[in-house]
Amino acid sequence: MSTAVVVEAPGRHRLVAHTPREPGPGEALVAVHAVGICGSDREVYQGNRPEGYVRYPLTPGHEWSGTVSEVGAGVPAGLVGRKVVGEGFRNCQVCDRCHAGETTLCTDGYEETGFTQPGAMAGTLTLPARLLHVLPDDADLTAAALLEPAACVAAAALKARALPGERVAVVGTGTLGMFAVQFLKAVSPAELLVVGTGNDREALARRFGATGFRLKDQELPDDMDVVIETAGSASAARTAAALLRRGGRLVLTGIPAPGADGLDPTDLVVRQLEVHTVFGAPPDAWAHTVRVFGAGLLDPLPLVTHELPLTGFPQAIELVGAGDPKVGKVLLRP
Repeated sequence: MSTAVVVEAPGRHRLVAHTPREPGPGEALVAVHAVGICGSDREVYQGNRPEGYVRYPLTPGHEWSGTVSEVGAGVPAGLVGRKVVGEGFRNCQVCDRCHAGETTLCTDGYEETGFTQPGAMAGTLTLPARLLHVLPDDADLTAAALLEPAACVAAAALKARALPGERVAVVGTGTLGMFAVQFLKAVSPAELLVVGTGNDREALARRFGATGFRLKDQELPDDMDVVIETAGSASAARTAAALLRRGGRLVLTGIPAPGADGLDPTDLVVRQLEVHTVFGAPPDAWAHTVRVFGAGLLDPLPLVTHELPLTGFPQAIELVGAGDPKVGKVLLRP
């Protein structure tokens, strides 16, 4: 008998016996291998996730990997036994945005695995098979549990349109920042600068392809072609914009606290900066991520620092919020 984590209300959770839900038409049942914890899981547990973006009681877990063990009617039988990851957004598929492939902008309202629908902190997960992305047979499922945050960064990399030989930079050295370095490295930039608040990730950034590393209060260039911001603070957005040449391209992925003093619209207009934003990952970004991962150009494993059983859920939540530079990605292993 497997177990599941259930957050009954903010600050209250328990481990319960988990019975797999048989897949209905169009669905697949996945045996969960590993599930990542991120800041939004901490929000769910603490109760400070925005209203409408969580529904209690809830089994969390939106970053996961696993193996398909059963499929419902209308789903290709060949999926059974395949290693997979899956999109979280439960889009309607019939609105204009969905037809354009922009599923994170679905007009039918918000539903997401691990927030409003049961997530992967359980022995199994049942979800629409159309959300699955199939991995190579030899894929490392522990590494693959990080492909959800990687897909969000892939969305940023696709919007940045960095070309070979361009000068690019990443602001932020967390999980998203380290993925941004890897995606940008894959397009063969002339220069790849990483800007952080501390030196703890410099060696890893260089291992992933960074050619330079600076702290945000050191002297920084102002002539980069492309900058991806992953730190999620208003000051990081300002730092990112200041790195760019006139007409440069900026992609923001972090979500700063409301009301913070962020980008200067005058500066954006006068310098003709091109600004893009990313919230979640649409299907093309997921497909791009799985392809890059399968090609060996993405190495998530060095980002994992802790692996715990489901019983370690409260400890995992604590680790994620500790602000300790030695804590990278925390995984639970059902």
